[in-house]
Amino acid sequence: MEANEIKSLLEVIDQQVSSSILGGMEEQYEELEQLGFITIDRRSIQHSAAITPAGLDYIGHNYLH
Repeated sequence: MEANEIKSLLEVIDQQVSSSILGGMEEQYEELEQLGFITIDRRSIQHSAAITPAGLDYIGHNYLH
């Protein structure tokens, strides 16, 4: 995934409390999880993603700085 694609997807996830993983996008979400930018909740039928502090930093939301 390119940097602008990563940033765009992270911004969508950041705008939602819990972002449902859309069909066909599992691979992109798993890549973001491997990079440490999101966590994926796999406990329910519809998996969801939440942005991590590293993901917030990546999109420029440095709340702690």
